[in-house]
Amino acid sequence: MSIRFSVAYNWRTLSGQSSSPTFLSIVIPALNEAGRLPSTLERLHQYLSCQDYTWEIIVVSNGSTDGTEDIVREAANRIPNLDLVTLRQRGKGVASRFGALRSTGEIVFLCDADLSMPPENLARFVAAMKHTDIVAGSREAPGATRYNEPSYRHLMGRVFNALVRLLAVPGVEDTQCGFKAFSRQAADELFDRQMITGFGFDVELLYLARKYGYRISELGIEWHFNDDTRVRAGADTLNMLGELLMIRYRDLIGRYRRTLTEGTTRAG
Repeated sequence: MSIRFSVAYNWRTLSGQSSSPTFLSIVIPALNEAGRLPSTLERLHQYLSCQDYTWEIIVVSNGSTDGTEDIVREAANRIPNLDLVTLRQRGKGVASRFGALRSTGEIVFLCDADLSMPPENLARFVAAMKHTDIVAGSREAPGATRYNEPSYRHLMGRVFNALVRLLAVPGVEDTQCGFKAFSRQAADELFDRQMITGFGFDVELLYLARKYGYRISELGIEWHFNDDTRVRAGADTLNMLGELLMIRYRDLIGRYRRTLTEGTTRAG
């Protein structure tokens, strides 16, 4: 068992949470999201307050300088089970990893801060998790609908995905959609093993999931493009290509290798 996984596991165990009291944990990475978070948190609260399961929302602000944290603190006065985590290091992968390992839910759901997917889609993720370990929201799977996305960004996404399918995760049509659900066991192992700090962390998680035998399902969602995206079409795409090659290199030199104990006690 790796040191990082031990720390995450013991955080829950030592706090008296040996069995999760929460059904759904929503983790929102947030870098300078003061403008978009108020609407996102309100929409999530309205939806979740009508559900018959327990839930929590964890916002991970990593390096924000625009008042993001104050927005979350204010929202916590009226939204129960809303937790703010602040980190100094930037990177969506960093924020997602920390939030997922801190969460307590039976299902861990990664959620983009702009909530470009209507929260009603959550019901479909929850239903799909009864039959798999990971549900990857997809803008390309059957049933998906996309709105307002510029054609050049769609083309760039398809080119990148072709490389992902060739080099890392064959058969998954959309690795970069920001909405994904993980079983508790999958979240604990995969986020613990995650090393990429930037936008390429999605590919790494799915690559590791395949390597360790977790079941992955794609779910077509309703998705609305937001032109206030944090992904820079040029620089971030090049960075993700480098991260894609790093995934294969790390696997080649054994950085993702499981021990025999891990393979028998934590496999999905």
